[in-house]
Amino acid sequence: MPEKVRPMRTAVSAALVAAGLLLTACGTTPKPDAEAAPAETAARPTAPAVKAAATLGGPGTACALPVSFALAEGWKPEAIKDAENPDLAELTRQGPAVMRCEVDAKPAGNIGYLRVWTVAKGPARTALEGFVKAADKPSAVVYRETRAGALAATEVTYTSRSALTDEDKEQRAFAVTTPKGAVVIVHLGGMDTEEHRAMLPAYELAKGTAKAL
Repeated sequence: MPEKVRPMRTAVSAALVAAGLLLTACGTTPKPDAEAAPAETAARPTAPAVKAAATLGGPGTACALPVSFALAEGWKPEAIKDAENPDLAELTRQGPAVMRCEVDAKPAGNIGYLRVWTVAKGPARTALEGFVKAADKPSAVVYRETRAGALAATEVTYTSRSALTDEDKEQRAFAVTTPKGAVVIVHLGGMDTEEHRAMLPAYELAKGTAKAL
């Protein structure tokens, strides 16, 4: 992605590239079902439409997953190697979830990732609640029941504290239970709220095209 240049963002972007996986496995317990979350009450950004360029999750794709979904043009997926290694738990685990795939938005012009996590068994909402509780200082947490493609899903919006910018930033994820009982969580973060909102069309594309395999 052609990098957006803003003061401070250039340095932070370099830090992101060097750090690779930016996950923190500890946080405070959020108050679920808050009445209003900034991610929901703020005006939705005007983001350009995205075009589906590939499918992720099926045979022959970059990441073997229990679900498949469409990837936005320019987004680059990569499977997480040795995800079960306990020495890598700080990077590959968040609550009950293990990261299986990371889709980089930088080739498409944004700073952030769409990450796919799995939990051994559901239900989806319980798995998602555990995932959010393990985030970095989650707040303004709102859950809702929705659909991801043809699948029943639970979606969450919340904010977390960025260690890089020392500011709150919007986050969201959806979770589905697969026919074999495992849960898949698809999470969209971003360097900050502006980047997060700019990447929402790619997230919505993934959510709208999700299929169980």
